[in-house]
Amino acid sequence: MEVLALLEIIGNGETTKIQFKSDVHNVISISQEMVAFSNTLGGMIIIGVDDKTGDVAGLSFQDIQRINNLISTAANDHVKSPIFITTETINIHGKRVIVVTIPEGTDKPHTDKDGIIWIKNGSDKRKVISKEELSRLLQHSGNLYAEEMLLQHSSLDDFNWDKFQPFYEEKYKDAAIKEDTLKYLENLRLGTKGKLNIAGALLFGKNVQKLIPTFFITAIWFRGNTITDTTYRSSENLIGTLDEMYKKGYDFILSKLQKVQAGQSFNSLGKSEIPEIVITELLVNALIHRNYFIHDSIKLFVFENRIEITSPGKLPNSLTEEQIKKGVRRSRNHIIASLAPDLLAYRGAGSGILRALQTYPNIEFLNDADGEQFKVTIHRPVLN
Repeated sequence: MEVLALLEIIGNGETTKIQFKSDVHNVISISQEMVAFSNTLGGMIIIGVDDKTGDVAGLSFQDIQRINNLISTAANDHVKSPIFITTETINIHGKRVIVVTIPEGTDKPHTDKDGIIWIKNGSDKRKVISKEELSRLLQHSGNLYAEEMLLQHSSLDDFNWDKFQPFYEEKYKDAAIKEDTLKYLENLRLGTKGKLNIAGALLFGKNVQKLIPTFFITAIWFRGNTITDTTYRSSENLIGTLDEMYKKGYDFILSKLQKVQAGQSFNSLGKSEIPEIVITELLVNALIHRNYFIHDSIKLFVFENRIEITSPGKLPNSLTEEQIKKGVRRSRNHIIASLAPDLLAYRGAGSGILRALQTYPNIEFLNDADGEQFKVTIHRPVLN
């Protein structure tokens, strides 16, 4: 690293990805810092810089030898799974500092030697104690998928065979035998040992609100254009399986939009002010690709000048708004994404967002990583 670049980093102070230490003596303490960086976004520990003032104190040759050995021991023996770090000694106007670069972990969650999980909290660190946070770390490492989490209070009585049978026979062109229900659940990864997982409940549950009460759509029709309005035209929770929520959400939006003639005869029913395919694509996208680790509803807000669809969870796998506009997609819920389109009578292939933009460009996207949500805003046209 160049000296000027390092000085600029030091001048900007500590952050989630940058930490200063004047010296390091405790292998347990430094290993916990490494665990926190690995479980978050990665980052750098700059040793030889005062964390209170940002002044470069520097290190002696003996300090550098000792600290490098201590850091190596911490990374190899005190972080589970071990992480691979790099160190660099840089001379800043005659004062040497060590820059330890810690990559974001690929086997999250990493723990310290005592099995404690640490993550960054601003420039500090904290322990992970909630199951939801732990689940997200596992998801990011590819070791756990929310849709495959078993619902321990479920049973085969919660599985809607009358809905599954026609679906299976149409999709696979084979007769479905009720006595083989357990086999179907396991083969299609909808559950195991007589219990449904989240995907199984969302696709074929009999009483979804009982099985997974936090997964629904909050639909509100506002009188104006601000979310702070305390009186609504209407407000309701749209519950059910994915296809049921989709149908209710679609009807909710379409019933609030105006019809325009769009070159048709005066006696025609007219077309929706926003093309119906846009509503379909974006609502399907929200239901299929939301983060089911987050126990919250999809927010469907209809204002006078826009429609907002807000899904729990930021874009997966480091996707950006610009990438999804170009049709790049990465699925978060593979089981739901493979089976839900058949239930939704929806045969789109590729990116629904790209198709929506091609049909109606007046759409904005906000990937709120800190707030763990993804918002789509469809601006309504100004009609005479």
